[in-house]
Amino acid sequence: MDQPTVGILHPGSMGAAVAACAATNATAVLWCETGRSTASVERAARFGLTPVATLAELLDRSDIVISLCPPAAAEDLTRTVAGHRFAGVYVEANAINPERTQRIAGLLPDATVVDGGVVGSPPVGGKTPTLYLSGPAFATERIEALFAGTAVRTAVLGTEVGKASALKLAYASFQKTSRVLVALAVGMAREHGVDQELIEVASRRTDSYLSEPQYVAKTAARAWRWGPELEEAADALEAAGLPPEMLRAAASTLARWHDAKDDGELTLTDALDRLAQP
Repeated sequence: MDQPTVGILHPGSMGAAVAACAATNATAVLWCETGRSTASVERAARFGLTPVATLAELLDRSDIVISLCPPAAAEDLTRTVAGHRFAGVYVEANAINPERTQRIAGLLPDATVVDGGVVGSPPVGGKTPTLYLSGPAFATERIEALFAGTAVRTAVLGTEVGKASALKLAYASFQKTSRVLVALAVGMAREHGVDQELIEVASRRTDSYLSEPQYVAKTAARAWRWGPELEEAADALEAAGLPPEMLRAAASTLARWHDAKDDGELTLTDALDRLAQP
């Protein structure tokens, strides 16, 4: 199979690292630098992505486009791509619910849409996330070939668009809500001066997130992304006839940390202090 040219839309920490892995089996990986922040420019350069001046150029040159952006922007971004009549393979890899993924597929009549869901941390420093795929077989095969031999593993779930999104959100609904519950439990214990005792109790169970309170600070720094993901998961629960209230409450809790966006210096104490402020 010929090496494709790949376009990555809005390369954040996950998107840029995934795109860098794709470069192993691609002719080039393009990104559009117009209107992006200095941090995005520096990140793209660090991962060896090739800048282009306009989205039109990226779409004209790309055989495969990967969309990894904040969930709220997914459909607007797709409409922009559709306006350029992109006709290649479009990997919708955002953390959105299956109904939105299917709606996005309908917005791209000229393209072949593959549903994607990344589970795991960005593929740097030995991390190996899995990109779950669902969609037309010939297209998922191209994406498997694109990431063959890289730190991004792939797994095909079938031909139905929406399956990969469902798996991503089902996992996120547990994993991310569990981290929120840890923060609340430690925060309550701290208020009564028994937080160390709580951690000691939790440490007797090595499979408990509660034994990892230091992760609360990381949760706070990622809250700006995790909150919208849990809202998407809540919508998926509601569509399935399941109660969404728990995930909406977790998303509301994460919103208290919105101003901690990507703060790598945040401590557990800082995170709990911010959580206690309405």
